[in-house]
Amino acid sequence: MPSSSSPDGTPVLDVLVAGAGMCGQTAAQALLREGVANLRVIDRAARGEEGPWGTYARMLTLRSPKHLTGPDLGVPALTLRAWYEAQHGEAGWSALHKIGRLDWRDYLLWVRDTVGVTVENGVTLACVDDPGSGPGQAPGGLLRVMLQSASGRETVWVRKLVLALGRDGSGAPRWPDFPSLRRADPLAGGRVFHSADAIDFAALRGQRIGVLGAGASAFDNAACALEAGAQVDLFARRPFLPQVNKSKWTAFAGFFRGFEALDDARKWRIYTYIFDEQVPPPWETVRRCDGHETFTLRLGTPWLDVQPRPDGVHVVTREGSERFDAVIFGTGFDVDLPDRPELARYQGQIETWGRHVDPAEAARHPEAARFPYLGSGFELRGTSEALARIHLFNWGSTLSHGALAGDIPGLGVGANRLAQAIARDLFVADADLHWQRLQDLEEPELLPTRWYVPPPQRP
Repeated sequence: MPSSSSPDGTPVLDVLVAGAGMCGQTAAQALLREGVANLRVIDRAARGEEGPWGTYARMLTLRSPKHLTGPDLGVPALTLRAWYEAQHGEAGWSALHKIGRLDWRDYLLWVRDTVGVTVENGVTLACVDDPGSGPGQAPGGLLRVMLQSASGRETVWVRKLVLALGRDGSGAPRWPDFPSLRRADPLAGGRVFHSADAIDFAALRGQRIGVLGAGASAFDNAACALEAGAQVDLFARRPFLPQVNKSKWTAFAGFFRGFEALDDARKWRIYTYIFDEQVPPPWETVRRCDGHETFTLRLGTPWLDVQPRPDGVHVVTREGSERFDAVIFGTGFDVDLPDRPELARYQGQIETWGRHVDPAEAARHPEAARFPYLGSGFELRGTSEALARIHLFNWGSTLSHGALAGDIPGLGVGANRLAQAIARDLFVADADLHWQRLQDLEEPELLPTRWYVPPPQRP
């Protein structure tokens, strides 16, 4: 792309990718393949701690079958199988049941280094805006991004911003609302956790722990507490665990490539149904808990209140009040993009799905209604034209594009779609400059001299 300078004289980035987990690094890799090399990739975490794999993901293996591809973008030599066989041989690959969680982390780091995606760790995206003379317009169609690191604050001007901020990057961890629970309560500190928190499980030995939730993360955290020597009661409001993972039906090429082209009614119907059905916890994870005599599964027992007290955490159910030494919420992540601190400038301006469905439907599915309503290239939509320069590449894109930014099977389709859309937009924005370059091109092709006719002299 033609180089340009920002209002403060610094070079303009074509793309800033915020987040270097699985989605962020794959998006950057796809952009490089499209020729978009004037980019930066940042992540607030240290190397190896991008994404959940080395931090709050507590399963032993991935849920996905080992043969799935995604971060390789269709290059056989970059697949997990190629990486694994190089270390363990074909016999090792044949013996592998599912991918180890930390193996997946190490594989992602290897792909990143191999394809030349450079990540700046310890750098946080603080805020985004688009100051300019007209409403919603930045100078030259640019975004101004503020970055924070140990070196201080840095202002960066970018043409495009990719938000690949992870599972919680479209909202925040979901904390249930209980009458007696305040997250800032000193009595809750060290006793009330979300499954995405850093938890010292060794400190839970000999204690009684309550876990709320029936999904994978709830069982994973329960298993870690059990293995550390705790007694665990896992509660769920449903009378039985979900039995069928309906989302697995979506994992085929036609769905990945065609879902975005469906009308809004079909998109809404498909994913609100999948969300309502919920995903069952993996068989291996349930067995990991069920093998402990100190594990109790309490279905059909919702929590009515959580009361941190000096002697522990009291949980109120329909059956009465019970005391635990600590509790863990395995309640997942909420989607509420307008409340993200990075996008405070656009509070109330981002278009959501709630505006595109019947009000009664939005009331029936309030979380789905909060999902951002994205364009064909994952760009935000809303009352500010600058939002089209911000592309969301994480779980928040699901209602608009399907599971192309978070789940492994659709990742390659999603990253390529994102990169191609950004490359297209960058070209269109600079079409006149490219036309000038075309006219100014004077270097002849290597043809026989007798066939070469020099261009006319320019005045």
